[in-house]
Order: sequence, then structure tokens, then C-alpha cells
Amino acid sequence: MASVTFFGTTMTYLASTEFPSSLNQGEVVWMLALGFVFSFILAFGLGANDVANSFATSVGAGVLTLRQVCVLAAIFETAGAVLLGSKVSDTIRKGIFDVTLYDGMEETLMLGQVAALGGAMIWMLVATLCKLPVSGTHSIVGAMVGFHVVVFQFSGINWKQLAMIVASWFISPLMSGVLSAVVFAIYRYFVLKKDNPLKNGLRSLPICYAAVMFVNFLSIFMHAPQMLRLDKVPVWAGIIISLVIGFVVGLGVWLLVIPRVKKTLGLADGPSDEKPKFSVGDGDEEKRISMEEMNCNNSNDNNKEPMNGGDGKGYSNLKESPNGVQYSFENEGISGCWPLRKMRRQEYSRHASVASTTALTGKRKLPKRDSEAWKSIQDPAGVAELCGPLQILSAIFAAFAHGGNDVSNAIGPLIALWAIFQSGGVEQKQAPPIWILVYGGVGMTIGLCMLGRRVIETVGTNLTPMTPSSGFTIELGAASTVLLASNLGIPVSTTHCKVGSIVAIGYTRSKANVEWKLFRSIILAWIVTVPCAALLSAGLMWILLFSI
Repeated sequence: MASVTFFGTTMTYLASTEFPSSLNQGEVVWMLALGFVFSFILAFGLGANDVANSFATSVGAGVLTLRQVCVLAAIFETAGAVLLGSKVSDTIRKGIFDVTLYDGMEETLMLGQVAALGGAMIWMLVATLCKLPVSGTHSIVGAMVGFHVVVFQFSGINWKQLAMIVASWFISPLMSGVLSAVVFAIYRYFVLKKDNPLKNGLRSLPICYAAVMFVNFLSIFMHAPQMLRLDKVPVWAGIIISLVIGFVVGLGVWLLVIPRVKKTLGLADGPSDEKPKFSVGDGDEEKRISMEEMNCNNSNDNNKEPMNGGDGKGYSNLKESPNGVQYSFENEGISGCWPLRKMRRQEYSRHASVASTTALTGKRKLPKRDSEAWKSIQDPAGVAELCGPLQILSAIFAAFAHGGNDVSNAIGPLIALWAIFQSGGVEQKQAPPIWILVYGGVGMTIGLCMLGRRVIETVGTNLTPMTPSSGFTIELGAASTVLLASNLGIPVSTTHCKVGSIVAIGYTRSKANVEWKLFRSIILAWIVTVPCAALLSAGLMWILLFSI
């Protein structure tokens, strides 16, 4: 209702305002009005598809709920759109083809922007309903090319830019997958595979936080947002400032966070026989049990082994839970005890459901994500507690960067419409109005909250098992890839980077734990995104041209 009121107020303002333009505003105001509608729906689709990728791994790993994701996205996606979006939108408005070809054809260019918004809008909604993560950038680029071909055929198209986009279909997932796999391999070697992964995880925590802060702050400096007055900061200064921020945060984690974590988990600084304790229960009924209570009480059962080998044969049997139901978890494949802090009832239900399904189906082959091998992918005891906040921090930065980069996909053509309507020319030299950037950010947030679950399930749950440690390395690898590629002049898609990292880490753990059929469907969707968006836009442009 608020968006309808805002839209109505905007149209009233446009109708009552005279701009210095060679256009007859009364004849073209409907194009601007339709552009606002299409732009908001496109932003909605981007939120449901692209924004969902920013938080998919966090939801899949269980460190964030959908409600928390909506709150964080509303804050950081909109902030990124406002603070970073003005610079990025220039490429969408003027970098795909030579806009000077439309001198004296301002109304035709406005029609084209409406068609581009409509074509990209339709494709994003179709892909989201099919639960396929696609690139919003590639969608709007294809749509821009589509309407231009109807008017000028292939004259004035920036073929180099298009060739780089096609190359990015392969470069983005490959680069991101390699970087994330390297980061994950290092973390697995120094933390997950050690005899005491919790102790090693605590030692590595300052380095992990410093790396996340350095990579993400450097990305902000490289974007050089004018509103933050960072466009005047030299590259070397941005690197030094990012290093200092990373060092200070890492030092703060070492001095302040680690002692508190040790105290919470019952870890003494010196030698001690006391075992770390974890919380098990639900809400106010939460109780404390030691690792020995969780693990060693089972050692007298000849048919059950304590979870201390990390070889996929571990077993943990919780006695009666606070709500009076007995639960057991087998073959979790972790070293030490499984961290069960604040485990929700739906987690119990999931395991119980899988057990009953197995009993009913007998030997019938189950989907990969219902298999024991899939469920065996878990973080060692306590490591999930350490990596969860890291993953949330990385996802917040990803949302901020995504808001700055991808809001242009929704409002770039709308800003072009506004600039032509306001000035009557095709040069589009005006800075994007803040309220249009906010308009796009709000649309993306609403789309995420209403339809984001569909793509989140595909990316964060169905491709490969997700844990906080793998989710954190995925976020860090994808952010590093975007930073590196953008400075090399390679236009990469955040969607492609995330999916590439997820599949690479899944393959690193076990290629049997990757849904390759789903991955092939995603690759096909990436390939057809540009031509499909172009055809939809061209069809709309043809209809608009021959119906007025």
C-alpha cells in the first residue's frame, strides 16, 4: 500500500512539474509511469532471485532465518543501493550501445527503456518461479540489446562488452570456485581435520575476521562511491586503510571475543580436565550438558560408537530432551561432539522424517539430500559456533555490495527515462536521484521477503550440503573474486560466483554430494538469459512501436 501511495504521489508531481525539455511531457508521461511500474516489478524479481543469493548460504547453513534475512536485506541492500548505486548505473544506461544514435529520437529511446525493463522483468520472474538463480546484470544487458536491435539492428552495439559478458559465464564460476576451494582447503587442513578443531578454530578466528574485513572494505574503496566521498581516495590509500581495519578487527577479536568464547564453552586457558559444554534444548528449557555426557555415555553400547573419529562413523545419542521426546543422530561424520546449541524442533523433525521415509521406502534410492552421506556433512563441535558470525558478517557485506551493483539493473533504464523526460536529450548527464535509488532498494527487499525462499532453497540447500565453515569460505571466495575480476576489467556476476563456489566446495568434499543435474539446469539458465531477455525486450519494443 505504501508503494502504491508513493507511486501515485510521484506521478502527481510529474504531471504538475514543467521541465526544460524539447519533449511534450504530456505525451510521454505514460512511458515514465509504465517505466516506474516495470522497474519496481523488476526490482522485486531481482530481490527474489539475485538478493536471495547473498543470504542463501547463511540460511542453508542454519545461521540465519528468513525473517532475519529480510531485516538485514532491508538495511544493507538499500544502503548499498543509495551509497554505491549511482556510479554503477552509468554502465547500464550508456555502456551497452551508442546512445547518440538516438539524437532527435528521444521518444523512441524512452520506449526502448520501457521495453528493456519489461523484458528483463518477465525473465527474472520466470526464472525465480522456476527456482533458477540467474544474473540480473545479464538479464538487463540482453534486454537493452533487444530493443536496440529492433530500432538500429546491430549498429552501435558495444560488442567487446557483450563478449566479456559471454566469457564471464565461464570465468565467474571458475575463478570463484577455485578461490573458495583454496580457502576451504586451508581452513579444513588447519582447523577441521585437526584433533582439536575447536582449539584451532579459536586460534584462526582473528585471521578469519581480518580477512573478511580487508576484502570487503577494499571492495568498497574500489567502488569509490561519491556519496561517501571515497572517489578521491587513491588506490594505495584504500589498500592501507583496509589493511588497518582488518588488523584492528582481528586484534579486537583476539583480545575481546576469544576470551569470552572460551569462558562460554568452559575452555580453560591452562591444562584442565573440564570438558567444553554446549547448550541443548529449546528456549527457556535449555540445559547444559558436557561433551562427556553427550559422547562417552554411549561407549558402553557395543552397537554405537562415540563421535571421535571424524570418519563418518560417529554416533551421538541424546537422552530424553526437554520436551519429553528421545532423539538420536547417526553418521554425522564429525570429530568430537556435534554442537547442538539452541537446536530448533524442526531439526529434530527433519531427522525423524528422514528416518521414517527410509523405513517406508526400504531399499528404494532416496534423493541425494535425504541420503546419509549428505547428512553426514557437519562441522566439528563448536566450529559452527565460530563460523556462524563470520558467515553473517560476510553475507551483510555481500548484500551491501549487491545493493550497489545490482540496483542499477532495476533502475538504470528508469534513470535514463527520468533523465530524458527531464532534459529532453539523450546525453543523460544528470546524477541519479537518491529517491529512485531508494525506490529500487525497497523493491528488491520486498521481492526477497515474498519470493526469495525459492532461490534460497536451490542455492543454499539443494546444490550441496551447507555448513557454517563452508558457507563462510564461499562468501569470502566470492567476494574476493568480484574484487579481483572488477579490477581486471572482467564483468562478473555475483550469482555465478556464488554458485561456482558452492559447487567447487561440494566437489572438494565429495563429488557425490553435489546435485549435478540441478547444476546443469542452472548453467543452461545462465546461457539462455541474454537471448531470452533480448527476445522478450525486442517483442515488447515491436509492439510498442507499432501500437502508438
